[in-house]
Amino acid sequence: MTMQNSAAEADRALKSKHRAMWAQGDYPSLAADVIPELGAILVEACGVRSGLRVLDVGAGSGNAAIPAALAGADVVASDLTPELFDAGRAVAEKQGAQLTWQEADAEALPFGDAEFDTVLSCVGVMFAPHHQQAADELVRVCRPGGTIGLLSWTPQGFIGRMFAAMKPYAPPPPPGAQPPPLWGDEDHVRALLGDRVTDVGAERRTVRVDRFETPEMFRDYFKERYGPTISVYKNIADEPERAAALDAALVDLARDGDLGTGSGSGSGETVLEWEYLLFTARRAG
Repeated sequence: MTMQNSAAEADRALKSKHRAMWAQGDYPSLAADVIPELGAILVEACGVRSGLRVLDVGAGSGNAAIPAALAGADVVASDLTPELFDAGRAVAEKQGAQLTWQEADAEALPFGDAEFDTVLSCVGVMFAPHHQQAADELVRVCRPGGTIGLLSWTPQGFIGRMFAAMKPYAPPPPPGAQPPPLWGDEDHVRALLGDRVTDVGAERRTVRVDRFETPEMFRDYFKERYGPTISVYKNIADEPERAAALDAALVDLARDGDLGTGSGSGSGETVLEWEYLLFTARRAG
């Protein structure tokens, strides 16, 4: 087998693993329960409107793609894990949104150059393992003068810290893979896109999460529904002491981030703020 064939086979195996990770649990319900507003925030920031052709990369169950379609755009929702599409189709039908769902690898998008007016991703493309390849694809399929919009968890925010807490219990990352929360670092995204974009806007914001009554409920919810967390626990399934240590680390994370225990300030007793980077830019001509 040639080196090129070997690399291609390794990439296929990696993508198959990523697809399986996101297919387990129940990410569509998590997105709907915990961060339902983020997709619409990104769509508004990108100025999506009727007449535009929009690609949502790493669309999942359509958290951003469905609001874009409801704004009148011609939308393609793409994701490496098509198992997530059924839930998205059900929501789209209920809300009267019409869009196309297409399986696609963010690092090798099956679309033509400059095919879309707006290319966006809401906590999606950040999970592609090779950041530069994914960034190159975002730029390639966006027309000159078109908009690229990204909403990503920051490294120092709650979800970034959650990934840091899970890292010691996860298998080693494949060669060349980079941590997802780096997409929430403005300098990193600017470096990925380079001089191929102009009119950059970048703002750190937070989303308030108050659906968990206790830190333990947060941990158990993510253990049950969130693919990356499920995968980490599977990695240490035969090591009860390490699993207990991760249990404690996730509870400590939520307890440290809790803004409202006992305050009655939300529908639950544990109130968290998760920081994200809202990044928009125009593709240079």
